[in-house]
Amino acid sequence: MAEYLPSPRDWVREQVELYERSGGTQGTTLRDTGLPVIIVTHTGKTTGAIRKTPLMRVKAGANYVLVGSQGGAPTHPAWVHNLRVNPAVEIRDHTVVQPMRAREVEDDAERARLWDAAVAAYPPYAEYQTRTTRKIPIFIAEPAK
Repeated sequence: MAEYLPSPRDWVREQVELYERSGGTQGTTLRDTGLPVIIVTHTGKTTGAIRKTPLMRVKAGANYVLVGSQGGAPTHPAWVHNLRVNPAVEIRDHTVVQPMRAREVEDDAERARLWDAAVAAYPPYAEYQTRTTRKIPIFIAEPAK
């Protein structure tokens, strides 16, 4: 079994710890925004270690939309690179934990539909895209088969 490497960012590490320690009853919103988050457990591309990332909770039916915005930074968040290599993830949504498989959305129509859903759930995504020249990646996490 791979080793878990907590995030070096204090707020990320603390949010994951609270979310998991409470069994998904606390730490379920992004910092002080009140907006719901999920915890995405994934495997590091380089280290092979288990990583855990809080992301905005954006649903599309039974699936989750994962947005690699990083606040509009010029580079992708590390988890994007990890999912491109290791698409098996685990999603914790409050008290429900389920294995899923993430795929990057390449189809323009599907991407536009999911982007609209993401912006509806978290309006700052629209501004984040204006801050960067990169196309913010979108993944869809679907129940593992």
